[in-house]
Amino acid sequence: MRRLGLTLLLLLVACATAPAIPRNQYGLEVVRDMRTYERLVALDPDKRLVEVRGVAIDVRYATANNFMHTPLYPIAKVFLRAPVERALRDVEAELGVEHLGLKVFDGYRPYSITERMWEPIRNPDFVADPAKGSRHNRGAAVDLTLIDLATGAELAMPTPYDDFTPRARQDFNDLPAEVIANRAKLRDVMVRHGFDPLPSEWWHFDFRGWLKFELMDLDLRDLEAHNR
Repeated sequence: MRRLGLTLLLLLVACATAPAIPRNQYGLEVVRDMRTYERLVALDPDKRLVEVRGVAIDVRYATANNFMHTPLYPIAKVFLRAPVERALRDVEAELGVEHLGLKVFDGYRPYSITERMWEPIRNPDFVADPAKGSRHNRGAAVDLTLIDLATGAELAMPTPYDDFTPRARQDFNDLPAEVIANRAKLRDVMVRHGFDPLPSEWWHFDFRGWLKFELMDLDLRDLEAHNR
C-alpha cells in the first residue's frame, strides 16, 4: 500500500507540473515554444531532441532539391528524440560490421512544415495530414537509406527518396533482386532496433513508442542552439 501511495503521489506531482499545451484548429496539442519543450524534457529526459551525428546526412528539405522545389528548413540538421537517436546509433553499429552505413534524409520536422507539405499533395500515404500530425513532428520518425561506407555511394533502392509512386511501397516487388535485397536489409535492421516501416515508403520508419512524444513546431535553429 505504501508503494502504491508513493506511485500515485508521483503521478499527481507529474501531472501538476506538466506544462499546459495549447490546442490548434484540429484540437491537437502542439508544442510551439522552447520554454514548454524544456519543461517537458525536465520531466522526461527521453523527450530531448538530440542532433544526429556520426552518420551521413542529406537534408533535402534544407535545399530546393525536394518535391516542393524550395528550401523548407533553415539549416541542414537532423534531430530525433533521445531514445530514437540511440537506436539509430545501434543500427549504424550493426551495419558497420558489413561495411555499410546509413544516410539520413530527415528526422524531426516542425508541424508548420507538415502543413505546407500537405497542401500540394493531400495524400496521407506520402504526406501526413495536419489534422492528425506526423511521427516526424514528434521527433520519432526517420527517413533514410543504406550506403557503402568505403565509397559513400547509396545502395540501389526501388526509387529515389520522396518518390510518390506505387514503386516506393514496401510490398512492390517488380524489381531487380539486388534492389529487393537492399530494401529488405534496411527494413530488417531497422525493425530489429525498434522501428516499424511505413508501407507506402521504403525509406520511412517510425520508432515504436512514438505516441509518448508530443507534436512539436520548434525552429530547427533553436534546437541547434539548445544542443551546443
